[in-house]
Amino acid sequence: MAHHPTGTVQTLARVEAEPDGSSTGGNLGRLQGVLWDMDGTIVDTEPYWIRAERDLVESYGGTWSIEQATALVGQALDFSAGRLQEAGVDLGISAIIEHLTGRVAADVAADVPWRPGARELLAALRQEGVPCAMVTMSEPLLAMAVASHLPEGTFSHLVTGDRVSAGKPDPEAYQLGFDLLAADHPGLTKDRVVAIEDSLPGVTSALAAGLVTLAVPHFVPLPPDTRRTDWSTLEGRTPAELAALVGPRGTAPAGERA
Repeated sequence: MAHHPTGTVQTLARVEAEPDGSSTGGNLGRLQGVLWDMDGTIVDTEPYWIRAERDLVESYGGTWSIEQATALVGQALDFSAGRLQEAGVDLGISAIIEHLTGRVAADVAADVPWRPGARELLAALRQEGVPCAMVTMSEPLLAMAVASHLPEGTFSHLVTGDRVSAGKPDPEAYQLGFDLLAADHPGLTKDRVVAIEDSLPGVTSALAAGLVTLAVPHFVPLPPDTRRTDWSTLEGRTPAELAALVGPRGTAPAGERA
């Protein structure tokens, strides 16, 4: 379900803003922060979600197709739970969310399915002092399970689905993520903060929040959109390349970057 956490985790060392609003970070001064989606971007949990969804639907005598599962990628958990009810699951929304999240969190605990390049880029950003927050529609249990496998201080905040009233594609989650970073690091501006996403609801949310948006499509292809930048993978990418998405005046260049 592209599914779906947030609470607050480890606190990152404060990155003070310079008078012109740029953070200290050597040649990366234009890049003030990065907001990360989780499912499909940091980890590839979609197979776990699909298996959990299928098993739950089948336990109630229904069927669950790959097309039905694909339609939930990037959606909020309550939306996805409603679709499972329509497929025959005789449980309440909260019970469905709890069941699926528990199943996927257990799978993640046994084997974290990292996306190529995500951990390396997170580590490099931390080394450069660029603050990061996770913005996911998953529940805290799963977000914490993933964050616990990364070095302490990787994320200064986790924004999860339980912390917003409207899930992606609504901009509320990314607005909250930005507000939390901005409270820690005065001087942040949206045109100098990059959101990294893989799904259409996610990029729609980030763009609506006014953030520089990077799409790394994975499970479902995305329609073209000149307002964002697309990369085929995070593997081999660097903080300097993220900073290059933020133009000299905070204008992100649009278009494909292979």
